[in-house]
Amino acid sequence: MEENLFRGERVLITGASGGLGAEFARQLAQAGAHVILVARSKDKLETLAAELKKQFAIQAHVFVSDLSLAESPQLLFDAVKEKDLSVDLLINNAGLGAYGPFDVSEIRRVEEMIMLNVRSLVLLTRLFIPTMIERGRGGVIQIASTAAFQPIPFLSLYAATKAFVVSFSEAVWGEYQKRGIRVLCLCPGNTLTEFHSKAGIEKRKIFLPATPEEVVRFGLDAYQNGGGPTAVYGFLNRIMAMGYRMIPRRLMVRITNGLYGPKPEAQQHN
Repeated sequence: MEENLFRGERVLITGASGGLGAEFARQLAQAGAHVILVARSKDKLETLAAELKKQFAIQAHVFVSDLSLAESPQLLFDAVKEKDLSVDLLINNAGLGAYGPFDVSEIRRVEEMIMLNVRSLVLLTRLFIPTMIERGRGGVIQIASTAAFQPIPFLSLYAATKAFVVSFSEAVWGEYQKRGIRVLCLCPGNTLTEFHSKAGIEKRKIFLPATPEEVVRFGLDAYQNGGGPTAVYGFLNRIMAMGYRMIPRRLMVRITNGLYGPKPEAQQHN
């Protein structure tokens, strides 16, 4: 990253206890940013905060919050405001996925995914962006996915929520790009974090994997370069994302069903 827009800035990162969130915190701290770390795991957050403060001599604040709960976005905003912490960059990274047939998915899991992937992201953007507009500077990085560009059987709700994130982010970018606000929707492909194991996705379905370090570096570079509104990580992922728009939807569903659906022998035994 040649330009450094992050030195001295304060960045709030959701889902910061591991994966892409923790990597965002590390790279931003290395760039001289102060971080506000948000997740459910207090121990992991405090360990990361201590590590970053010691290694990079920056400020690191910890807020424990379960953003799948309806009241959490407002409570988090109020808590940050009470500490008199301004937010220059909001990174909505927290997200949830679940693999399997939709008809047997747990209702609670369905609700959590919608709350976390969509509702919390929207509300946090709505809560934090007005003060950025008042200052005439600031930004938001929304974490979507290459899953956003096509319907994916057996990951139906996850892909749909990420499609929402892309559309919402691009519209917000259009509203505020001329008012000093940067909005970037980062779309990683498969990334080597705990996401797949937690979502129940088999290793054989993890195509073109990237490391969190690579994805975060790409995302921060894209944000600093002021492009957007959407940045897809990986050349092949970008080609596929464009190609999906030219393929008939019916055919696209059949293709993704073949890639992500259960093996034929598994279907026979169910």
